[in-house]
Amino acid sequence: MSTDVPARLARALAAADTDRLVYDLAGISGQYRALLDELPGIRVRFAMKACPVDEVLRCLVGEGAGFDAASPAEITQALAAGAPAERIHYGNTVKSDAGIAEAHRLGVRTFATDSEQDVAAVAAHAPGSRVFCRLATSGEGALWGLSRKFGCSGEDAVRVLEAARAAGLVPAGLSVHVGSQQMTSEAWQDAFDSLAEVIAALAGRGIAPDHVNLGGGLPAQGYLDRHGRELVPPLDKMFAVIREGMDQLRQVGSRPLDFVMEPGRHLVADHGAVRAHVYRLTTRRQPGGDLARWLYLSCGKFNGLYEMDQLCHRLVFPGHDGPRVPAVVAGPTCDSDDAYGAQGHRTPVPEDLASGDPVWILSAGAYATSYMTQGFNGFSPLPCAWTRPAPDAAADSVKGAC
Repeated sequence: MSTDVPARLARALAAADTDRLVYDLAGISGQYRALLDELPGIRVRFAMKACPVDEVLRCLVGEGAGFDAASPAEITQALAAGAPAERIHYGNTVKSDAGIAEAHRLGVRTFATDSEQDVAAVAAHAPGSRVFCRLATSGEGALWGLSRKFGCSGEDAVRVLEAARAAGLVPAGLSVHVGSQQMTSEAWQDAFDSLAEVIAALAGRGIAPDHVNLGGGLPAQGYLDRHGRELVPPLDKMFAVIREGMDQLRQVGSRPLDFVMEPGRHLVADHGAVRAHVYRLTTRRQPGGDLARWLYLSCGKFNGLYEMDQLCHRLVFPGHDGPRVPAVVAGPTCDSDDAYGAQGHRTPVPEDLASGDPVWILSAGAYATSYMTQGFNGFSPLPCAWTRPAPDAAADSVKGAC
């Protein structure tokens, strides 16, 4: 199991003498460029919920990204980061009248939808805007399927976009989301098949979308599953299926199609890490009589690692190269769910750990900031820092807090 840490991130983590979440901005930029190399011509609208950190947003604006915003507050933050309003869409199908009106006031003119009721609200409070309709997907193959709350059937999508046209809106596109941390290429193929059917049905009604939004779902590569096994997404195959699917849709549509994606964790997860510390390595009897070791850390489910129910993070214990013992790893709170992965899972940890020793929690750059509580049990959210490459690589600067 690899625990290699990119040099910039390792230097920043080693320099930190208190707990914090560190982002490697150059790594995020590199990941963005690699995505464009795989999918030439794609327009990126970063899913802000994955990492609403101003410095990260400014980094992505500098690369040419726009934003998938889910609320007027996110739109305001995206504008403050330097994104032009035309590169921001309101990607949430769940919107209040007031939220629609405020987004329109802020300059947003493209809205996601999945119901005729929402279309009527957009027409009333953001007249003349562009809308794209989200199709439901099964979510199969993803760690988080996202299949219940959002999206409609293909038949409903045709009705929704017809209603948009009748209401004076522009029926501009379709969207899908195959689920967060999607682990299969088949999910993408199924999504393209559904999109092709709807585009053909829309053509019969005289509606020709100008773009398709392929949503999020592209995975990070540094996670372990909740039993500590490596999660290895078939990224090369996914990209091949996506490229082929884009070509497929271009053949179906009656006008040129643009393509949009909303990556979140794919861009930031593996380029952020937590510097935490050890509370205690203990040995105690479980209720059944078995002897168990528990390693308690300063960072857990409620102050940065909310996703630990579905996945584990790789742990690095700098300065400890000796024998290891299996332990359940847990966070600091008085909540029994505050444990990494399945509570029965044991992680090999150094047997000589002492209270205060640093630990690096890798691939923590996605959702750590946005899911943090405001101090559950009195444990504060992690401050943030970020690396900036300097002419002398050894002098990379580590700045900021959020």
